[in-house]
Amino acid sequence: MTGNNMSAYWKANLSLLTKCLVVWFVVSYGFGIFLVDALNTIPLGGYKLGFWFAQQGSIYTFLALVFYYANAMEKLDREYDVHED
Repeated sequence: MTGNNMSAYWKANLSLLTKCLVVWFVVSYGFGIFLVDALNTIPLGGYKLGFWFAQQGSIYTFLALVFYYANAMEKLDREYDVHED
């Protein structure tokens, strides 16, 4: 891998990681802590939505992000030809 190619690969990798971390932060802290009072006015299955995000929603989002990141990195690895065969 050339120096320019390696630099572009890591830039794309860090961009993907930053996007995933922003989504995780918004869901975990934004919905679960900062917006909990506003979200608690919305019921979800007998529970308040703010409570649900604080307890289960952030975990489900984190798991979805793990699978998304793994899939996106697989595509990125193939694009830059650094994948494992």
